[in-house]
Amino acid sequence: MEINADFSKVATVRPGDVDWIPSPLPGVERIMLDRIGNEVARATSIVRYASGSRFDAHEHAMGEEYLVLDGVFSDQDGDHGPGSYVRNPPGTSHAPWSDDGCTIFVKLRQFQEGDEAEVSVDTRTGSFQRFLRDGLESLELHQHGLEVVRLLRLVPGAVVPRHGHVAGEEILVLDGVLEDDFGVYPTGTWNRHPPGSRHHAWSKDGCTIWAKTGHLAAQ
Repeated sequence: MEINADFSKVATVRPGDVDWIPSPLPGVERIMLDRIGNEVARATSIVRYASGSRFDAHEHAMGEEYLVLDGVFSDQDGDHGPGSYVRNPPGTSHAPWSDDGCTIFVKLRQFQEGDEAEVSVDTRTGSFQRFLRDGLESLELHQHGLEVVRLLRLVPGAVVPRHGHVAGEEILVLDGVLEDDFGVYPTGTWNRHPPGSRHHAWSKDGCTIWAKTGHLAAQ
């Protein structure tokens, strides 16, 4: 299976663009954003757990990265509420569940070579810092080599001047509406720009996005 598998092209999935797909486990559904492979896949997805659902024990052969969007996602390491950002490096394993239901944004089998860091950040209590210019704030979550993961917050009316992404950019709009040269991205939109792309962005009423840069050069 291949979904948005051409990393030389811009890819965008807005809420309502694609349907929820049942997983092999009852009560667990997915929106597939990009994917190369079948059940064992290099994949980026939004995953929804119904109340009381769980996933079988599995190993993260090439790493797992997720952000809890709503509800509480649980495993042997504890309960991860909204805004929890977690990286489980290659070789780790778990059997997750959700007592009351949750939604997570998850990336599988996408760790850079040599990235062995275990990361757990509660972004709700993190401190945003001024980033590059007034009107733009950043909460850095992880960095390895060229790859940087952060939350970016644009105040109402903020404009990010035209800039390039030598090794690509990927975003998920967490709240508000982001716009750029290519379109309008409401809350819940996933967007990926290929290496070498250029654009400028703005937000009329303010927004917060999860953003990853520098990770697509080897695709």
